[in-house]
Order: sequence, then structure tokens, then C-alpha cells
Amino acid sequence: MKKIKLMNKIAAVGTNVFDKNVYEVSENAEAPDAMMVRSANLHEMEFNPELLAIARAGAGVNNIPTEECAKRGIVVFNTPGANANGVKELAVAALMLASRDVVGGIEWVKANAEDANIAKTVEKEKSKFAGCEILGKTLGVIGLGAIGGMVANAAKNLGMKVVGCDPYLTVNAAWSLSSSVHHAQSYDEIYAAADYITLHVPATSTTKGMINKETIAKMKDGVRIINLARAELVNTEDIKEALESGKVAAYVTDFPTPETVGLKNTVNIPHLGASTAESEDNCAVMAAQELSEFLATGNIRNSVNYPAVSIPHTGAARICIAHKNIPNMLSQITVIVSGAGINIENFSNGSKGDFAYTIVEIGVEVPAAVVTALEAIDGIIKVRVIG
Repeated sequence: MKKIKLMNKIAAVGTNVFDKNVYEVSENAEAPDAMMVRSANLHEMEFNPELLAIARAGAGVNNIPTEECAKRGIVVFNTPGANANGVKELAVAALMLASRDVVGGIEWVKANAEDANIAKTVEKEKSKFAGCEILGKTLGVIGLGAIGGMVANAAKNLGMKVVGCDPYLTVNAAWSLSSSVHHAQSYDEIYAAADYITLHVPATSTTKGMINKETIAKMKDGVRIINLARAELVNTEDIKEALESGKVAAYVTDFPTPETVGLKNTVNIPHLGASTAESEDNCAVMAAQELSEFLATGNIRNSVNYPAVSIPHTGAARICIAHKNIPNMLSQITVIVSGAGINIENFSNGSKGDFAYTIVEIGVEVPAAVVTALEAIDGIIKVRVIG
């Protein structure tokens, strides 16, 4: 019986993916084969030697020590695109909130709840909350993945001009984009052209603080910025200065911090991007499917620390090997398997950064001596046999 430990409450529609005759799914599972997590912080956690995989029911993996997991041969999965529609819909709302002071107007009405002549008073005061329309304006989309692509298409349907930039745009993502979305060659092109800018990239060493004094200076006066991706993408002191000067007309963020709460012309949303019942269900199902496939076949899809490697499981057995991405690994693996008189029926390998993963499909059971010999190769991290 394989054990799945739940580090947070996971939607039942996700946990029901696991065959109850094969898997024990519990918050109390000891020495689990895999974990499912949402927001729980795993950085200080001591992982048991049996742990093979962790699936994050969401896209971000900041709460998981992915590098350390890779060194231990623990494959970390996420669920890209599963919550995309929920974030896209909030991004559309954010466009409106950045354009018109709806929040300020609502708060003003609440503050004047005792005014018996409120209907007349609003006609005098409503000009304080006037804004602009998005029709015909230019939206710059930074990051055209699952979410950014959907936002770009939605904005086109709302009558906006859209220019997007993504240095890592995949072929599948490109096919999903409206043909009328202009693909910018650089972020600077977006800064110069956009009336609105929306961010849909992860927080990495190259994107942290990407919205700062220097990049804001390249933008149009009165630009409106939306950040539903990560707080770290925007330099708080620089956005504060730009809001005070009017260089930035509005800032909408889904990541409130003590510094952003109370900022002029800023709307702080309490991290609602993927907080819909549908998104949580989609993420739970996708995470469970990834784990179920990996535990049953060794196939990897949507891992953040190991490459995608997947082949049909048609042989009597397969050897799944996590190893360092260094020269001469594949030849050593095949020599050991072939040297034992075993015919390799199928083979697949991939690498991601410093780590690699290999699947060797064979037509017979795997002798223990082969496993021992593979484990002895310098650079091998973990060897798993699946029958």
C-alpha cells in the first residue's frame, strides 16, 4: 500500500483520484511515498528516505525546497494552468479596479450611510471617483504562459490593444494566443507602449524587483500596473514614489504587505487569484493525477526540479533513475543493463539544470545485482524499479 501524506486540506475531488486499494491518503501518513501540499512550508521539514515525490496543488513552489529535493531524488510537481481561469477573471476585475475608483467610491458610500439624502449627495460627490475606460487602451502583458495568455486574449475581446512579451514562450502557448496579440521583443517595448501593464511571471533572480525606478521611468506617464503574480516583482519604495508623483496612476496587487497597505491609489486584494472552488478542485485533481502516474509508472509531467520524461509502460519492468546531469551517465547505465544480458526495449532521458532522469524499459524482471551496480555509479541519486 503506497502512502500519500496531505500537508494541507486537499479537495476531495483530488484525493478521490487515488485508488483506495492501492493508496492510503491521510494527513497522518507515516513514512509516505509522496506528499500533496498547498501552502504548508516544507523548508524546515525532515523528509523520510522513502519519499519519492511532492505535488503542489498550485503553480508556485516557494514553500518547497526544490533544490534540496532534487539532490535527494524527490520529484516536485506543480499544476501549471489548473488555476489559470480563476486568475484571469481576477485580472479582468483588476483592470476595472485600476481604471475606476470603485473601491474608494464604495468606501465613501459606507462612510455616509447615515446621510438621509445620500441619493442626492452622490450626484455631487461622484466626480471624486471618476476614472477611464479600457476600450482602445494598450495592455502590456509580461509573461504569456497559461495565465498571461488567457489575460491577453480576454483583453482583446474587451476591445484593448495587447502587446505581450515572454522570452520563454512555448509553442503550445503561442498557438493559444490570439493572432492579434503583438509579440514584443523586449520588456522595454512594453514599457514604452502600454497604458496598463500586467505581470504574469514567477519570482526568480532575474524577475525580482523588475518593476523599479529605472523601468518605471521608461513607462508612459499615468501607467496603471497590475501584479497578481508575486509581491517580489515590484520594488515597493519605487512604486510608492511613482504613485506619489503620479507617474503611476494606479497599482493593483494581490499580495498585500505592510508597505503596500495604505499606499496612494493602490488596491490591495487579499491573494484571491486562485481562491475559487473551481481552481482548488482543478489543482487538486491535476496534482493527484501527476502523483498517481509517477508512482505507478515513473513518468514525470510538470516537475519543477526534474525534466519531463514519459514513455508507455509496455515491458515487464522499468528502471527509473534520478541522477546528476554529467557526462557518460547514459553509457554507464546502458552498459550495466546490457551487460546483465537484458535487452532494452525502450529508453528515454531528459535533463533540467544540474539534474537528469532516465527511464529504461525492459522485458524481464530486474535482477537485484543490476540495481546495486546502478546505485554504485558516481552521480546516481536514486534508482527505482517498477514492475
